[in-house]
Amino acid sequence: MYDVAILGGGMAGMATAARLQAQGLSTVVFEAHGQPGGCAGFFRRSGFAFDVGATTLVDFEPGGVGGELLESIGMAALAGELLPGYRAWLPDRVVTLHRDSSLWAKERLQALGDSPAHRRFWELIDRLAQVFWKVSRAGIKLPIQTAGDFIRAVRTVAPRAWPLVRYLRWTVGDALRHFRLRDDDALAGLLGMLLQDTVHARVDDAPLINGALGITIRGAGLTRARGGMYGFWQGFTAHYRALGGRLITGCPVKRVHATGPEKQKTPCGFIIETRRHTFEAWQVVSALPASLTIRLCPAAVGQPLEFFVKRDADALGGAVVVFLGVPEYEVSGQAFTHHQLMHDYGSPLRNGNNLFISVSSAGDTVSAPPGFRTVMISTHCELSEWEGLSAEAYEIQKERIGARLLDLARRVYPELGRQAVVREVATPRTFERFTHRPRGAVGGVRQTLRNTNQQAIPHATQLPGFWLAGDTTWPGLGTVACVLGSRLVAEGVVDLARRRRPIQVPSPPLHARKANHESVVH
Repeated sequence: MYDVAILGGGMAGMATAARLQAQGLSTVVFEAHGQPGGCAGFFRRSGFAFDVGATTLVDFEPGGVGGELLESIGMAALAGELLPGYRAWLPDRVVTLHRDSSLWAKERLQALGDSPAHRRFWELIDRLAQVFWKVSRAGIKLPIQTAGDFIRAVRTVAPRAWPLVRYLRWTVGDALRHFRLRDDDALAGLLGMLLQDTVHARVDDAPLINGALGITIRGAGLTRARGGMYGFWQGFTAHYRALGGRLITGCPVKRVHATGPEKQKTPCGFIIETRRHTFEAWQVVSALPASLTIRLCPAAVGQPLEFFVKRDADALGGAVVVFLGVPEYEVSGQAFTHHQLMHDYGSPLRNGNNLFISVSSAGDTVSAPPGFRTVMISTHCELSEWEGLSAEAYEIQKERIGARLLDLARRVYPELGRQAVVREVATPRTFERFTHRPRGAVGGVRQTLRNTNQQAIPHATQLPGFWLAGDTTWPGLGTVACVLGSRLVAEGVVDLARRRRPIQVPSPPLHARKANHESVVH
């Protein structure tokens, strides 16, 4: 009998499991795929390690959300490259998105406009970001469901910042219109790219406060672990197991049953049916998408979730990714390893018109053999574009979009892919096959005023002891959001467990600390 069973070994699931294991609870993680990671996963091919989905970890430095996770489980800081920023290639200019706030403040005025309106707009974005990054790191809990949640929120937001709460009903488009900048193509275009990659929403739909965090995400620190996500998961999984946690891969969960009445105030215990065996746990955390959780969970959890899944059915999106293993000379000549491209201000931001290029660091021989580099070229797409295709039509469309993305990426790297050792293309069908996400939807839902913050899916369900985590719950998308959510869920799980029996929080055992240092990929 485990204290907690976690469904899904992605970022949220593994972070939650590691936190709980480090606090003295026995945990088991069930992952349907052959390895952990989910939408922050990886695959290996011919000596190359490719990132699938997330290519960087956000706020993993000391004091950040990710840094707090590593500290709380006794794991050393990441070995890897702290990105100084990246380049945005707009149709008519190139903008350097510096991590350093003073350099970025200078660059944005020079590249995007230095009028009083531009300055006031950026002042608002900076102020919102400053306050709400602090609030996020302090662990605010949304949506507010109880008096305790409300008190926590009030304590988290400093009184001098309370007036900013009025922007909860604004979109980024509203702010641009307020300063009469909505028709500024370069500014709106750049913001659109940044928003799509962080909150997955358009300028006129993205909530302003969430958008401000996404626009300034570089300031929180972007880290590419040595070996990419492969290197990260090698170290993290080894550490979790050294703490005593159990990760079972290639093990889809078929059904979760409550062992007692579903209408009671304390955990009744759960039976987890898998393809291999049946397991028992006092509590369950589902870090799967809400639509998958409904298929597996007791009715007391699934019925309330159906409202959210139906509400967000049209807020899902997909991605197409080209994976390349190339000689080093094909990616030489650029000061930055990450780039974002737009080729037309007037076209939708998908299928290459918002392209992100991520290149492994020079000398990272975990990601690629000596003399070679890994390259990931990704873009957003509509899921419907990949549905209902015959096998032949699918292969033609896949080849066509792969060639298009590679051609567009040559604006940055003219020789890219000409002597590729590895060249593969992933589509929503690929993501559905390997991550088991319905329709191949990646990340969480596109964040809008109707499904975010107070309108988000809560972590606590109506069935005590059954919790929700991951990118379809608050705060949503990305590695930093999943890590923050794991912290909130772990708090609730531990609190409920303490009511059942006393828990002593141990220091990481010596063998775990030793394993942690040995498992860092060099």
